[in-house]
Amino acid sequence: MKTDIFIHAIRKRNNLQFLYGLQEVNLEPYYISRNRAGKKVIYGRLKNSNEIRKFEYNKIANIKIIESFRFSPRIPINSFAS
Repeated sequence: MKTDIFIHAIRKRNNLQFLYGLQEVNLEPYYISRNRAGKKVIYGRLKNSNEIRKFEYNKIANIKIIESFRFSPRIPINSFAS
C-alpha cells in the first residue's frame, strides 16, 4: 500500500507529508530502493532544504499526498559548470 502511494507521488511529482517516528516530514520523493539490510526505503529531498535523505518504510505512518503542489527534481550541476 505504501509503495503504491509513493510511486503515484513520484510519477506525478507531488510532495508527501508523513510522520517518521514522531517527526512530521515534508518530502519531494525521488525513488524507492532497499538498504543493505534489505529493508525498503524511500529517498527524497526535504522541502525547503537541499538535503537528500533516506526514510525506512517501517517508520513511516500517516502518509498524505499534497497534490496542490508539484516539484521538479533538482540536479546539482556545480561540478559541470566549471
